[in-house]
Amino acid sequence: MNGTSQITPEGYQRFSDELNELWTVERPRVVQEVADAAAMGDRSENAEYIYGKRRLREIDRRMRFLSTLLDRVKVVDPAQIKSEKIQFGATVTIEDENGEKRMYQLVGVDEVDVKRGRISMVSPMGKALLGRVVGDVTTVKRPAGVLEVEVTQIEYK
Repeated sequence: MNGTSQITPEGYQRFSDELNELWTVERPRVVQEVADAAAMGDRSENAEYIYGKRRLREIDRRMRFLSTLLDRVKVVDPAQIKSEKIQFGATVTIEDENGEKRMYQLVGVDEVDVKRGRISMVSPMGKALLGRVVGDVTTVKRPAGVLEVEVTQIEYK
């Protein structure tokens, strides 16, 4: 997709909120702390000043990362997708060979959150599920070994 990756509206909002928080709250607070520490005198042995400058660099680096990320993503609302096949944004219920059911949402690499069941489309599970329909059985090649799963439900919500 020539440098552009997909992101859900929820993911975009989360990154946008973080950037706004860093820009309007965190960075001004740290800038003031650095200025206060600098006013104390010798900066070479001033731990508050040294730490503050380091923290400011970390904040600036994260802000650059978030700005670049937000500029290069395409927001795709899964609720607007009408498809029988699994693609970006799909919430998929699978059943493995042991009868264990799991639910995953396929998202871009920037918003993976395994604890919430949000997996990357390029993960072993994501790759195995892409393009499948309800009733399909597919093999997932993962570090822990091969797993066979059946797609039991696909939703776009």
